Amino acid sequence: MTDQRHASLDLHPIAAEPGETPIELLQRQQVMRRAQITGLVVLLLLALGGARTLLARSANAQDLNAVVAQNSQQYVKTTQARHSDAAQSLSLAGTLQGLLQAPISARASGYLRRWTKDIGSTVLKGELLAEIDSPEIDQQLGQAVAARDQASSGLTLAKSTVERWEGLRKKDVVSQQDLDERRSAVAQSQSFLAAAEANVQRLRQLEAFKRVLAPFAGVITKRNVDVGDLIDSSRPLFTLAQSDTLRVYINVPQAYAHLVKAGQPVVVTQGEWRDQRFAAQVVRTAASIDSATRTMQVEVALPNADGRLLPGAYVQVALPLRGSAALLAPTATLLFRAEGTMVAVVEPQGRVSLKRVAVGRNYGSDFEVMSGISASDRLVLNPADWLADGQSVTVAAPAPAASAPSATAKPAAKERS
Repeated sequence: MTDQRHASLDLHPIAAEPGETPIELLQRQQVMRRAQITGLVVLLLLALGGARTLLARSANAQDLNAVVAQNSQQYVKTTQARHSDAAQSLSLAGTLQGLLQAPISARASGYLRRWTKDIGSTVLKGELLAEIDSPEIDQQLGQAVAARDQASSGLTLAKSTVERWEGLRKKDVVSQQDLDERRSAVAQSQSFLAAAEANVQRLRQLEAFKRVLAPFAGVITKRNVDVGDLIDSSRPLFTLAQSDTLRVYINVPQAYAHLVKAGQPVVVTQGEWRDQRFAAQVVRTAASIDSATRTMQVEVALPNADGRLLPGAYVQVALPLRGSAALLAPTATLLFRAEGTMVAVVEPQGRVSLKRVAVGRNYGSDFEVMSGISASDRLVLNPADWLADGQSVTVAAPAPAASAPSATAKPAAKERS
């Protein structure tokens, strides 16, 4: 290329330095060209790296936005209320008691001479349990007998006197007034004798109370006295219980009281007899609600011919109740707010609607819905406290059921000894 051509293109060739040969000039030109190419390559690489960084940041931003959008969605699990006609079972606690159970006290006061039965003894009706030594009653009885004999003697004398005065009255020796007075003395003596006889009978009956007898057949469950103890009517000597048939009193809540009737079969269980269920029956109900506890007392009779169950034991009584055909919902759907008891319902648009419900009977895991929702509503399970009305939620898909292990699976290898 000529110098005119370089000038027209505004290109200035590299001038040779003084003393530089054409070969050295050519080499220097090649080095400069390589440096320019290297610079262009570096610039290109930097541009590519910057573009790659921008693209990576853009992709990361998109992924982050997607994750944030996904995390901002509130996932909830839902369920639906159902109509159930299945029978319910109400379990209530109670304490076993003997069919007949009473503390045995002495009517006569004195000192215990001896006792014949101890705890665990089986006694028959009328069998002797203890004897009491009561000298005061003996003395009072002797005095009463003497007073009766005295009244009897006075009556005999009054009668003979009346007979004599009647003879004298016939001879007109005495007046009618005197005869009437003698007849009145006879009536008075008869009254004294009757009172003395009644007192003797009272003390003889009290004397009979010195022998403490069993009022019914049963088992002695307590003995509270020993020989030589001072006995009075306020201190029970024994506790007697009839345990061939037991009874248990339970208090049924008002919500279930109308479902319990006399003759209804029940099941009694005791913790010590885990695998056994004892059949019993409701014999009577109080037919009224206690205003203090809002419960109705129910008596249950339990046969115990083998004596396996003991009076005083703690038991559970299961009352089978007929189904009420009411709407049942899981208890885990309830929300307790200041406005009242509520549930969270997911609308078709995916928004939450808080609805107030009226709760009936509580069965533990389920409760009876009186009003507020229908069977078609989707209820949020375990709703969070921050769940608000109108909030957007996403219904989570149900978890897949765990597959059963294959029948052809190989057994685990045995450990080597």
